[in-house]
Amino acid sequence: MTARAAAGPVLVALAVMVVWGTTPVATRLAVLEVDPFVVALARTVIGGAVAIPLALLMGIRPPRGRRTITLVLLAGFSGFVGFPLLYNVGQQMTSALHGSLILAGMPVLTGLYAALADRARPKRRWLAGCAVAVAGEALLIGARGPDAGSASLIGDLIIVASALIVPVGYVLGARATQSGFSSLGTTLWGLGAGALVLAPALAIKLAVSGPPGGGMAAWGATVWLAIVTSILGYIGWYWALARGGIQRIAVMQFLQPVSGLVLAILLLGEQPSLTLAAAAALIIGGIVIAQRR
Repeated sequence: MTARAAAGPVLVALAVMVVWGTTPVATRLAVLEVDPFVVALARTVIGGAVAIPLALLMGIRPPRGRRTITLVLLAGFSGFVGFPLLYNVGQQMTSALHGSLILAGMPVLTGLYAALADRARPKRRWLAGCAVAVAGEALLIGARGPDAGSASLIGDLIIVASALIVPVGYVLGARATQSGFSSLGTTLWGLGAGALVLAPALAIKLAVSGPPGGGMAAWGATVWLAIVTSILGYIGWYWALARGGIQRIAVMQFLQPVSGLVLAILLLGEQPSLTLAAAAALIIGGIVIAQRR
């Protein structure tokens, strides 16, 4: 592999991290005015309403073959059903700063899930880097002092649960791409399948509770989550994982909190604490160690 070819997946992964770093802030903006279940359901349903027609217009056929269909459906359920439902509830109970850093621990799980699927033993340096990053996660979640601000333990733990689910979809989506089904098709049809599952639930929710309310900021954030982070983000991420290697690229996700932290401070007025700064230093230090060859 040439240096340019090797750098491509890394650059795409970095771009995805910038986009995904906006997830905690966008989610926080949405759930401040709209029921978190409605936001989670609407995020996927809106995304699916765009994804299915787009796939048809582009001539991207649904996946074929039992293995590919299974991979795409499970990846879609993980990323577009399980994750948003858990994450949106958790984000309402904690701060965007905590939400950003907790999600940064997902590369550990992605790499471990990939290693289990491949029956491969991760390299020692990768494990050491992940251990440092996990120590940062533990410090972030375990510190319950007065500087925790609006972050609650239950909110943090619900986001941890969402972080346990979504890496399964990353690995399965990358496997679908590696087997010959495009990252674009994996994203569009996986999101479409998730939307078909959640559309009835959204209809029932709105029939029972009435119009969801919320202003331009809340619904603008929801549409951003549906189109930019769900469609564009997943297309790039599946492609980068498939082309650059799951373990090598997955660790880049430790960089996700950078844009999330900056946006939470600038847009939401959240204040970083000494504990959060120490946790961020450990997490960023972990990725440096894990990425060194």
